[in-house]
Amino acid sequence: MKYFKPLLGLAALTGLFYSCNRSFLNSSPLGSLSTAQVANKQGVEGLLIGAYSLLDGQGAVQGGPASSESNWIYGSICGTEAYKGSVVGDIPEITEFETFQSTATNDFLEAKWQALYEGIQSANDVIRIMRLAKDMTLSDTVEARAEALFLRAFYHFEAKKMWNNIPYIDETITYASGNYHVPNDTAWNRIENDFIYAMNNLPATQPNVGRANKYAAEAFLAKVYMFERKFTVAKPLLEDLINNGVTAGGLHYALLVHFHDNFDPATKNGSESVFAAQMSVNDGSLGANGNPGDVNNFPMVGPVGCCSFFRPSQYLVNHFKTDPVTGLPDLDNFNDSDVKNDEGLTPDSPFVAYAGTLDPRLDWTVGRRGIPYLDWGIYTGSNWVRDQTDYGPYSAKKNAFYISEQQAYTDNSNWAPVSTATNFNLIRFADVLLLAAEAEIETGNLENARGYVNQVRQRAADPMGWVYQYNINPATGSQDPALGNSGVPAANYKIGSYTQTWTDPALARKAVRYERMLELGMEGHRFFDLVRWGIAQTEINNYLKQEQTLRNYLVGVTFMPCNEYFLIPQTEIDLSAGISGIPMMNQNCY
Repeated sequence: MKYFKPLLGLAALTGLFYSCNRSFLNSSPLGSLSTAQVANKQGVEGLLIGAYSLLDGQGAVQGGPASSESNWIYGSICGTEAYKGSVVGDIPEITEFETFQSTATNDFLEAKWQALYEGIQSANDVIRIMRLAKDMTLSDTVEARAEALFLRAFYHFEAKKMWNNIPYIDETITYASGNYHVPNDTAWNRIENDFIYAMNNLPATQPNVGRANKYAAEAFLAKVYMFERKFTVAKPLLEDLINNGVTAGGLHYALLVHFHDNFDPATKNGSESVFAAQMSVNDGSLGANGNPGDVNNFPMVGPVGCCSFFRPSQYLVNHFKTDPVTGLPDLDNFNDSDVKNDEGLTPDSPFVAYAGTLDPRLDWTVGRRGIPYLDWGIYTGSNWVRDQTDYGPYSAKKNAFYISEQQAYTDNSNWAPVSTATNFNLIRFADVLLLAAEAEIETGNLENARGYVNQVRQRAADPMGWVYQYNINPATGSQDPALGNSGVPAANYKIGSYTQTWTDPALARKAVRYERMLELGMEGHRFFDLVRWGIAQTEINNYLKQEQTLRNYLVGVTFMPCNEYFLIPQTEIDLSAGISGIPMMNQNCY
């Protein structure tokens, strides 16, 4: 299912969508259609598609990186996996997050808040208008309500992860009702209830692969329970997903053979995609449906040549070292030495690559010197990036596309620099397996946890999914991407399974948490994981201690408990006062 924003978005469909102009509720309608015109089955379907269209974080408010669905700023940069990138001074709002010095007036916070609450109100519009439609059967309304509640719960969950103290907005709360000044709270139960209704009333399969099905709702409900540390409640849901879950298209959940297929637009919506923000290109939207939140995160060479944001950290790269005998990571000492990089060198300078053994997922996650970068050529480091001195030599890779996929999966219209049809997996089956491993540990079943972790590691160990050198061009004596795969691994890959029985819960817990970084690195999860585990302060300060020797701009930066949740936008707190002048919402860590 494609989400056509220009045709089915807020402004075009109905006056009942709210643009969130400086407030998530306080604005005048933008649309041109009356309630009567959309109070029918076709109109409700259009409203529902409009609510889905906001999954990429790009609505009628400021979009771009501030509200990207991938959470690359809030989840990965704040979570030790990456630096801002580009050059010092470019988009300073991100630097505030990276150095844990953001203020309540940072425009990015306002943009993220508005995007999520616009999604919430769009879902609520579906429910309100659905009740007025005369041509909808009971089954029609149950289905529409279930999809709308799924989306409403998802947007609230995203807001909850960001701010914790959030207003919960249901369909009874509108600007017109006069009761839109809602206090914030920390309750999870209403998010749970929306996902429960969706799980119980959505079908197992859908006519469009982009729609939520019952298993997508079950997966997010289980994840909510994991954030609440309700492990005994989450465990049976995760087991059901593993044993019985199917995608909206009817594929039984399974890890894809090739790890990188999760990030390739040519293989999207496969068996590992539990629920994804759908992206499309060449659809008449001028690129607006092609993941606009991540268009600045490509290297400075190749088909894009812009803009070198979102640069993997040395700390992340060091996690991928493995033991030369067992192929297992060193859970405690991985950061004692660095995987060698080319920092401070030119592309023509002699470079001796890191000779130690590595997890092959590294070279699908990070662009690094001497390694093929998809089919773009050999990554040479410093000339692929901007400002290597401040932000290091690495580039993000999971968001990139193959040169051979241009035109079919890219949209080079006027959505600069380039948008792609690469879906973003909001939750994938590997995430489900690792959440299940956590739940098993916390309920005393360590061997079950080991089995789930090994499933994830065994996929990575399959040589079919490794990065390989290109064949040598006889005329140049160099690797040539046009000549394809040589069958020679691009690095010294060695990855093994955990073969010894797990008997120590602390060690098992550490292994699972480490595995999440290897598997889900640069996918926007890490910061929120660290917070829910209660180890954010320790982990992030360990990262800062190491990175301050490499990144001067991080010198003196410290993470405090107050940084675990972001500041609520000051505009929203001010607007919550209404005519009383007394804000209904409280600031985090005031």
